[in-house]
Amino acid sequence: MEVVTVDLGDRSYPIYIGHGVLSSSDLLRQHIHGNQVMVVTNDVVAPLYLQKIVNQLQGFQCDTVVLPDGEQFKNLQTLERIYDALMDKRHNRTTTLIALGGGVVGDITGFAAASFQRGVNFIQIPTTVLSQVDSSVGGKTGVNHALGKNMIGAFHQPQCVLIDTLTLETLAAREISAGLAEVVKYGLIDDAPFFRWLEENIQGLLTLEDTPLRYAIKHACECKARVVAQDEKESGVRALLNLGHTFGHAIEAKCGYATYVRGEAVAIGMNMAADLSHRMGWLALEEAQSVGKLLLEIGLPIHPPESMSVEDFLSAMALDKKTVNQSLRLILMKNLGQSVMTEQFEEGLLRQTLSAGKSLCS
Repeated sequence: MEVVTVDLGDRSYPIYIGHGVLSSSDLLRQHIHGNQVMVVTNDVVAPLYLQKIVNQLQGFQCDTVVLPDGEQFKNLQTLERIYDALMDKRHNRTTTLIALGGGVVGDITGFAAASFQRGVNFIQIPTTVLSQVDSSVGGKTGVNHALGKNMIGAFHQPQCVLIDTLTLETLAAREISAGLAEVVKYGLIDDAPFFRWLEENIQGLLTLEDTPLRYAIKHACECKARVVAQDEKESGVRALLNLGHTFGHAIEAKCGYATYVRGEAVAIGMNMAADLSHRMGWLALEEAQSVGKLLLEIGLPIHPPESMSVEDFLSAMALDKKTVNQSLRLILMKNLGQSVMTEQFEEGLLRQTLSAGKSLCS
């Protein structure tokens, strides 16, 4: 088992990474400090792993909530179901919520923990590639609004993160590919050698080979932990982790959250960021094309939907959380492995990137 620490002083916590980590009941129980537990999962994950977790919590008051699966359910109405269960089962402020599932379950459970009785403990047990390498680490929690993604939320750190690579074996190929989009992101923002390693090892990751898989997950978690330790509340460098997200969130908001799997929208967004970076003269054409090539090899889409107009994009992007005083800020690339947040881009070049079918990075 590998252990990565998110260093936040007295709020630091471990990320456990291993093959079969969920079989260790002591590992889970040592991070529960009261006698009440609420396990939140969804109707896809529940038949696979819920009973295994519940069996490890004998001696606790252990209640469960099973939510519908899908990004379209990451909203206030679904959140209310968790509050209802906590109130109905008389949970108090010493309770611990356990998020068992992918990014949607982790985000919505974390927000419930952040807001129930003004904040209770929670534990992340991510079961998808995307949630293991990104959303379960760093304390971002929240739900979507019809007009924008993750616009309602809070920063609330977990007690620990338990990453069992065995859970990935039950994922569909599409989910594995979508999660690898976030792994690619880490190479693009500040680690060109890792991007090149991904180019050489991507087939092993797609087939869940243990050695490259564990290396990639640990490397991604180390990168995320390092950035979070520097900038927990995203006032500076942490914003770079949103590479591709401004474009991707606009696509999700306009096309509906059920159209694309989360990582697919981010993949399109990263390719669009590479496209604009090249148009601005920052990223060499060969480098920009290598981004799209790797994403395609993973099996991800790289072009924006033809149904979205430039104005559709601009109206959705105006609601992005990085927008300050009506000025849109984008995460772009100076080079592979060197990303920056900037307001300095020509609107005409942005419009060219937003036009479907005109990507330079195919």
